[in-house]
Amino acid sequence: MALTGVSSRRVAVVMVILVPVVAGQIVVLVHRGLQNDVTVTTMVGLDLLGAAFSWRASRTGLHRRAWQFTAVGRGLSAVADVGLAAAGPRTFWWWITAAAAVLTFVLLALATVTFPAVHLTSRQQWALAGETVAVLGCGFMFVWDFAVQPHIAAGASWSTALTWIGFPIGDLLLLTGISVYLLRGGVRESSPPTWLLIAGMGGYLLADAGFNAIGDDGNYATGPLPATMTFVAALSAMTIAAVLETSRTDRPSQAATPTGVPLSPWLAYFPYVAVGAGLVLMITTTITGGELRTSGGLVLGLVVMAAGVAIRQLVSLRDSRQYQLTDNLTGLSNRAGLQHALDRALRRGEHVAVMAVDLDGFKSVNDTYGHSAGDVVLMEFAHLLRACVRAGDTAARVGGDEFLVLLRHLTQPEDATQIADRLQSAAHARPVRLGADTIAHRCSIGVATDAPGDTGDTVVRHADMAMYHAKRAGTHGVAVYHPDMIDRRRDDTTLSNDLEDAVASGQLRVLFQPMIDLVTGRPVGAEALVRWHHPTRGLVSPLDFIPVAERTGAITGIGRYVLEQACREVHAWQQPQPATPHRLYASVNLSPRQLQDSTLVADVLDVLNHTGLDPHDLVLEITESAIIDERVAIPTLENLRSHGVRIAVDDFGTGYSSLHYLTRLPVDILKIDRSFVAELDGTSHGSAITEAVIRLSQVLHLSTVAEGVETPEQAAELAMLGCDTGQGYLFAKPMTATDAAAFIHNRSTATTIPEPAADRPDTTPST
Repeated sequence: MALTGVSSRRVAVVMVILVPVVAGQIVVLVHRGLQNDVTVTTMVGLDLLGAAFSWRASRTGLHRRAWQFTAVGRGLSAVADVGLAAAGPRTFWWWITAAAAVLTFVLLALATVTFPAVHLTSRQQWALAGETVAVLGCGFMFVWDFAVQPHIAAGASWSTALTWIGFPIGDLLLLTGISVYLLRGGVRESSPPTWLLIAGMGGYLLADAGFNAIGDDGNYATGPLPATMTFVAALSAMTIAAVLETSRTDRPSQAATPTGVPLSPWLAYFPYVAVGAGLVLMITTTITGGELRTSGGLVLGLVVMAAGVAIRQLVSLRDSRQYQLTDNLTGLSNRAGLQHALDRALRRGEHVAVMAVDLDGFKSVNDTYGHSAGDVVLMEFAHLLRACVRAGDTAARVGGDEFLVLLRHLTQPEDATQIADRLQSAAHARPVRLGADTIAHRCSIGVATDAPGDTGDTVVRHADMAMYHAKRAGTHGVAVYHPDMIDRRRDDTTLSNDLEDAVASGQLRVLFQPMIDLVTGRPVGAEALVRWHHPTRGLVSPLDFIPVAERTGAITGIGRYVLEQACREVHAWQQPQPATPHRLYASVNLSPRQLQDSTLVADVLDVLNHTGLDPHDLVLEITESAIIDERVAIPTLENLRSHGVRIAVDDFGTGYSSLHYLTRLPVDILKIDRSFVAELDGTSHGSAITEAVIRLSQVLHLSTVAEGVETPEQAAELAMLGCDTGQGYLFAKPMTATDAAAFIHNRSTATTIPEPAADRPDTTPST
């Protein structure tokens, strides 16, 4: 047995104990006449050593009281060993030693119960006491009927009652204590020395039960040799356990606070089994004893009464267990319920996956509408979740807006992603209505499948990691865990702290990517893109810091800084140009967090005022995902437009409900996503979506900007389809304000589409 922190000195002590004990048993096997002397000497020596080391083990650690009970019990056992072997039957000293033997069982039983009890809360300890009493009561009925009553019926002398009553009851106490230890999770919560101690007590009980069966008056030095050798082996195990416990360096502190231990599923029903067994014994005894007429009515009434109480308690127990495993608000499982189902599935060897689901923008719902509205959103999403998962899967709410789904019996890993995609589609298709307002369900999902050797905690951790990656992407999408995936949460926390000083210390840079009129080839505007030059990390990608800024709120300060720089630079570029409808405009991204800020309109107008840029020359870009709360977002956008600021929808066509929002949003410009532009190949199939977006914008009197234009052929096809403006590496990559000013000056009179540059395109996303 491998034990942490066991010293070589203690190993030597164990060998010193075992060698004489084994040698003595060999001598007894060879010379049976020496059995009494050798057995008594060995047992007394083992008990005295066990008492001494058990007392030392009780000086520190979490199980001090249990080891104290063990130490005193072993000391009384030594007294009983000597007295029962040497004193004459029914003498004064025999009674004293017999009483010591019975007390040994009481103290050892207390020790076995105390080991698991220290891990229980006060309420659980009272429950443990009640369960123990119920089991003891049932056991006493059987001891009385099969061990005590026959002696009374045979007219046994009450002067020997301590042996035919005390020893069987002592065995019952120790049996109950060991059972409670095992059923209350003692093996899971205890150390290897404690396991060895309990195993030794089990052997002690087995040997004593054998002696009681042959009625040997408790004299352990006589009787069948296997029984005496079992006693010696049991005492050796208990003594060695105490020696090993004193040498442990990893013993838990006595100051540890009980937190409660999960109950074995069937242990809760154990006391009711004991009550049932006692009632069966009572009925059987009443019938076989011919007392049905005199006591039958009382027994029947007791049976009916006990049955009623048991049914009521079993229902309450089931309700209590359901309460422990169920989320009160949504009716889904809670974390404990999901963990229970996950561990059981893995034990059965099932192939499983876990989906971690997080509702995006849920905090703003609570802040805007109140927590009662947030509860409605959670309950509606719970209904949606139930409808999307399969029968046999387990959906759980494990946090405020965090959900986990256990997917069982997977044949292919792709099955999990199909379910996740189905949930995403259903969430977008079924928004929540709060009075006259509509709240869209948007969520980020991480999926992880089990690998050989994975525990339930491992699979859940992997799903959480994948969900975090999906959330960082900001697309309300699905991410699947793979071993190369890096847990960015700790790094993001560090970035979050560094972002607090990024603006004030001048670490942020604003780059500009010009946008070109596809007919004239002239620059008509520029999109502002932010970059972070970290003092120690170097250039930090927006993919890394923008999601962090969004979650922490730092995006508000960053957004204002970018807006101010863009307005100031574009206003400076306008000065040599006449005031025509084609003069330059600044295009700046708005994040979902900024759109929820009540001061956004005032901040934008303030920036326009002190930079001198005309409101019509400012375009604010939003994505569909920014519209988390229509009640706030749409009035804010309408207010901005009323002051002349134009609104563009970025990445149009990539969301689930773009058309739905397009009919309601105050929009001036549609930006065609680069993924659709990349499909342009001169065929009707390749241009289908792009052409549909352009035609839609024309019907709604909106301008269009195509993103990601990289080839002259794409630019020509876009112009032929009626697209107004192009943006991409074909025309210019993101550049500094100085370079952008020079580019715009040089191209201000251009009438042809320029040739592509030699460098590779800059695919870094904007803010």
